[in-house]
Amino acid sequence: MVAQFLGLKLRLMGNAFRRSPWQVVGLSVGLVYGFFVTFVVVGSLIAARFVPDVAQVHHVLVVVGSIVVAGFFLLPLVFGVDDTLDPRAFSLFGIPNRQLSTGLLLAALIGIPSIVLTICAVGTVVTWSRDPGTTLIAIVSAALLVLTCVLASRVSTSVASFLLATRRSREFGGVIGILIIVLIAPVIILLMTIDWGRDGLGVLSGFAAWLGWTPLGAVWSVPGEAAEGAWGIAVLKLLIAAATVGLLWLAWTSLVAKMLVTPQREAHAKAYHGLGWFGRLKGGPTAAIAARSMTYWARDPRYWISLVMIPVVPIFVIVALTLAGIPGHYVSLVPLPLVCLFLGWTIHNDVAYDSTAIWLHVVSGTRGIADRVGRMFPPILFGIPVVIIGSIITAAVYGDWAVLPAVGALSGAILLIGLGLSSLFSALFPYPATKPGDSAFAQPQTSGASAALVQALSFFAILILASPIIVFLVLGLTLSPFWLGIAPVAAIVLGFGALFGGLYLGAKAFDHRGPELMAFANRND
Repeated sequence: MVAQFLGLKLRLMGNAFRRSPWQVVGLSVGLVYGFFVTFVVVGSLIAARFVPDVAQVHHVLVVVGSIVVAGFFLLPLVFGVDDTLDPRAFSLFGIPNRQLSTGLLLAALIGIPSIVLTICAVGTVVTWSRDPGTTLIAIVSAALLVLTCVLASRVSTSVASFLLATRRSREFGGVIGILIIVLIAPVIILLMTIDWGRDGLGVLSGFAAWLGWTPLGAVWSVPGEAAEGAWGIAVLKLLIAAATVGLLWLAWTSLVAKMLVTPQREAHAKAYHGLGWFGRLKGGPTAAIAARSMTYWARDPRYWISLVMIPVVPIFVIVALTLAGIPGHYVSLVPLPLVCLFLGWTIHNDVAYDSTAIWLHVVSGTRGIADRVGRMFPPILFGIPVVIIGSIITAAVYGDWAVLPAVGALSGAILLIGLGLSSLFSALFPYPATKPGDSAFAQPQTSGASAALVQALSFFAILILASPIIVFLVLGLTLSPFWLGIAPVAAIVLGFGALFGGLYLGAKAFDHRGPELMAFANRND
């Protein structure tokens, strides 16, 4: 039975080289890159054998190894993978659960990630081959390491098959994964500021001290503790590693049993009652377009994924400014204008998001001003509370309520300027976007330099128009409070001027370029 599973996995791997030539080339390049990384890692592990500072090698391996184990567990769960040996595929063969679980687990050892992991695990045996006792426990730890990672991957993949079966759930998982990466990024940036030559060993030892007692790092820490002479601690951590493998095995067998009697999850059509936003916004074409836009923003992953990512951007800026030595009360003034900047910029390619549905606006004789104003309704609905609440929070964090009018005016003006310019750019320069129904993370094949140029022009044009208000705010904070009173006046003039100007020019462009917009939509369908 086991031989049949192994043979099946080998044939599946061999079939990967029977695809189109370019897919084979890409797969070959990936394999070469993977084995090059493996060669570098194994070479480093062998070189670590001759490092006299055992504690330093121990701490580095525990920290890096914990990241590896976490990757085997989290990556399939967050992003999902194509399981070539899904247990449900064997549900009609009557194979006992224990035999099926064992066969699929051993077949999982035949795969590029598992092979690379096994080679690296053997490299750790070389690293800790300093005496017979340490070598023996390193061999046991290496075996537990491979089992831990493979079992974690199988458990995570099986859980993902339940949680990420539908497109919406996969996209939501992708958003969570990106948010996790984004939230980890500031930590990585902070770690890059550490003087590793002076303080690096202390930082690593601090992380390794607690990671070594967790299921992530215990299996990596066992031979290191033995090499340092702490055999009692090594045995305790070995028990933790063995218990981790045992719990993962129980979870894997339970999931296989569950999957054998559970059909693959399918997306259920949600029943909607009433007219939704169309019932709330009654009136002419403007209200209808506003209702349709709100419906898109609520249900279309292309919109709400972008909306979720907007508050994340200021995190990087805050970390960068803090590391640059900017005082914290000045840094507190930055997030709100940035959020408003991206919120106003969001609809700069809104026409392309409609795809061929734009024909309804053109053939029905909808006026350009109705189209332009209707599309602005969602960002305005979100933007007004963001500006009001954000301005109050910003002034409170800054510590001086005198900046409240200027901060609120600047943020509101950036939002209005962004909406005005986006109304013009979306009618004049639409570029290919992800089609309705496709994954929000997919990239259109026809997107290229023109898309990047339009994005850059529309984005920096907002900053250029808002720059006088920014200057007045800076002058008010550094020279005289008088400029804090000038900033709101400039914000009203520039903000509403850009909004009405963009609406007027965008409406005229939409009226005159209706056939061209139809041709654009059909060309990129």
